[in-house]
Amino acid sequence: MPMQSQPGGGGKKFGAQAAIIVSAVAAIALIVGAGVWYASSSGKDDDKNTTADSGGTGGKDEKNGGSGGTSSGTEEKAPADTGSKVLFQVPAPKVPKGTTSIPTSGSWLTDTVYAKSGIAEIVGYDRAKGTEKWTIDLPGPVCEATNRVTEDGKTAIIFKPAMPTKENPQSCTQLAVIDLAAGKEVWTKTAKSGTMPISFNNVTLSGGTVAAGSTSGGAAWEIASGEQLWAPKTSDSCYDSGYGGGEKLVAVRKCGSYDQRQLHIQTIDPKSGKVITEYKMGEGIEYAAVVSTDPLVVAADVNDSAGDGSGISDFFSIDNKTGKLRTRISAPGEEYAARCDAIYKLEKCTGLAVGGDRLYIATEEHEGGGKSYVQTNEVVAFDLATGKQTGQRADAGDGYTITPLRMDGGNVLAYKRPPYDKGGQIVSIDGGTFKQTTLMENPATETVRDVESRMSPEYAEILFSQGALYMSSAYASDFSSASDDKEYLVIAFGTS
Repeated sequence: MPMQSQPGGGGKKFGAQAAIIVSAVAAIALIVGAGVWYASSSGKDDDKNTTADSGGTGGKDEKNGGSGGTSSGTEEKAPADTGSKVLFQVPAPKVPKGTTSIPTSGSWLTDTVYAKSGIAEIVGYDRAKGTEKWTIDLPGPVCEATNRVTEDGKTAIIFKPAMPTKENPQSCTQLAVIDLAAGKEVWTKTAKSGTMPISFNNVTLSGGTVAAGSTSGGAAWEIASGEQLWAPKTSDSCYDSGYGGGEKLVAVRKCGSYDQRQLHIQTIDPKSGKVITEYKMGEGIEYAAVVSTDPLVVAADVNDSAGDGSGISDFFSIDNKTGKLRTRISAPGEEYAARCDAIYKLEKCTGLAVGGDRLYIATEEHEGGGKSYVQTNEVVAFDLATGKQTGQRADAGDGYTITPLRMDGGNVLAYKRPPYDKGGQIVSIDGGTFKQTTLMENPATETVRDVESRMSPEYAEILFSQGALYMSSAYASDFSSASDDKEYLVIAFGTS
């Protein structure tokens, strides 16, 4: 069970506008609150939904699929009729008076429930009807959430202890495990650095453990009991800034002074916190995001050379049995469309997927069909052993832009953002032949397109499973209140 359009000619313009809006909101959040957030999209033993191991917005663990060049283990099948209908929509919540924006990070799927963060709450909806099945009230907004879900339906969130105000913006000090099947909060914990509560930036699950990190260090708890298992040693020169989860637990540990920073990529034992292997990245790399933990792949903007705000100039393929670098893949921002927030959300990357020892990544938009006003792009594959492209390409088609979501066995599931007069599509790209199979095509009616176009895969949370697509916003803002158009927190589509 897995997890996760712009108008006019493929949409550079809309993407740029969305980026400006989100950047502005993020900047406001930086000023207003200690829990910094960005609107973003995305292991068999302990989690069903994965971000790092499978793709940018979450999905089935790649270990349940075959190796590169195969399509074994796939679960998503094309229906007889790929045309979808709107299952339900959830209106955008109104932010409290005097508040510019509130994060609504977090969306999850179980067999029966689609769950989504609202303002200081998490609501479980019937997957097909959208009727509310349960609500978990929280004292403050959700700052961050992992896309991962355990086999028994548990996930983890970070939230504020109260609603923020101008006088007291609140910090993201509370970590909770949520039972999505029962619709209840299992336990809530905090951790301290010295005498001060830690304000966490990221959270993940691996091997029965929930781990959270920040610039003040991290901590780990047993998911089942809430017992604190370990806290990484901190010093004046080193701290764990965050973790990637799934099949393995990987820490990004920062050492050295600001002008001589070195990142240590560590595979660690989730029960004890003991370092198993370690790879030391070169100086000049301030931040790294965990793209996948098994195989181990991290993304970094080396010497701030990406230049486009994507957070990626290179991918590092690392052997997590030895800690040695396998290969380094150059992926300049002007050529590739993947994005990572390696500063705060260390495993929230979009526009890519990892499976079968390959990295699948979207290219940047470019002119298509020889017409300057038509934009398109492709998905290409890199071999994680050699660092070379395989030569395979999956074309979006004129007017569409394609974004990998996650792996489905040996296949890549991708979302196609449509031109102004069509609905979006979900396609399956065969890992061997790169042949595309359409699994869903959304309605082309103007009212539906208007809602779908606001759910950019670069920033929205997108979950697809068993013929149903759920697209949601990771923030609510007073932009919604000022707009003449009705804004939505969620739109869900389904085929017959």
